[in-house]
Amino acid sequence: MRDVLEAIMPDWRQGTTAGLATVVNTFKSAPRLPGASMAVTAGGEAVGSVSGGCVEGAVYELATQVKDDGLPVLVRYGISDDDAFAVGLTCGGIIDIFVEPVSRERFAELDGVRQDIADGKRVGVATVIEHPDSTWLGRHLVVRPDGFEGNLGSERANLAVGDDTQGYLAAGRTGILSYGPDGERLDSGMRIFFSSYAPAPRMLVFGAIDFASALARLGTFLGYRVTVCDARTIFATPARFPDAAEVVNEWPHRYLAAQQKAGLVDERTVICVLTHDPKFDIPLLEVALRGGPVAFVGAMGSRRTHQDRLRRLRETGLGDAELARLHSPVGLDLGARTPEETAVSIAAEIIAKQWSGSGEPLRQLDERIHHDEQTTGQPPA
Repeated sequence: MRDVLEAIMPDWRQGTTAGLATVVNTFKSAPRLPGASMAVTAGGEAVGSVSGGCVEGAVYELATQVKDDGLPVLVRYGISDDDAFAVGLTCGGIIDIFVEPVSRERFAELDGVRQDIADGKRVGVATVIEHPDSTWLGRHLVVRPDGFEGNLGSERANLAVGDDTQGYLAAGRTGILSYGPDGERLDSGMRIFFSSYAPAPRMLVFGAIDFASALARLGTFLGYRVTVCDARTIFATPARFPDAAEVVNEWPHRYLAAQQKAGLVDERTVICVLTHDPKFDIPLLEVALRGGPVAFVGAMGSRRTHQDRLRRLRETGLGDAELARLHSPVGLDLGARTPEETAVSIAAEIIAKQWSGSGEPLRQLDERIHHDEQTTGQPPA
């Protein structure tokens, strides 16, 4: 919903209704992950995507119908055995999509959700997508670290879902939870889709060089909140890095240590060290590799620089387990030359690390394309 929220807010404010289609479950090689959304405004404009093009037309028609008749519906799209290019997924995957009307009357808390997302606060939305009583469908519970608001249909259901989804919110997880019709645990009849909205993950780029400018641009495109840090004030300026969310003038290791202490570096944070200067690199990498879990630590440099870097880091007392976290020389072997090509190489390794990709050409592999756990299951009967 995050990507289409601003598009549907004018309808919400004006008291009209939009249609919202959300991917709630995927199987096999589904093109989009749970949480991907497409909206149809009251005026008929389509925003967003749920399948990368495969079933957009059918979902548009359904969302238009739902916004007009006000009746939520859960639908499944998969490949057609008779005609692969019929309404279905030509990739062979299966997706479940929940389509609901969105208005001030049906989702009074929506503006608060929008404000939390804009302010970078953690917030999640639990939506009833399946229930034996159709009046429960499309009801919402807005979950925050300090509690919840809204009504799914009963106080028992509110308490059970509000409590259970706190863990999902803390971990930034999105997925389906199952309950009995009144929120009973270890039962079935009601399914809840919980969508977690956390602040954008951070990419910390150290070294105010042309490669950093290209990486900041690509990192922002990939959804990271990018910070460029360099102690040299003449190079680290906002004008040189217009795509970065912030540019910091500070010794890199001091800045990173302060960010760690403040709790602003977490398991989603990506750290890219591009200075290839020992007086910056070694203290910085020592802090990065001794710190808590992060998504990625990479450092640029030649193979000779890499060997010298490892020697210096071992002299600081870092062991093999800590050094194994270091991606150096950073990037996949794409034959990159320019700063932009190098940025693509670095981003490719970050993505491969995140989703356990091999980095090999897909045409040379027989295994499934998507590696994430959300697309590995089999659909229920």
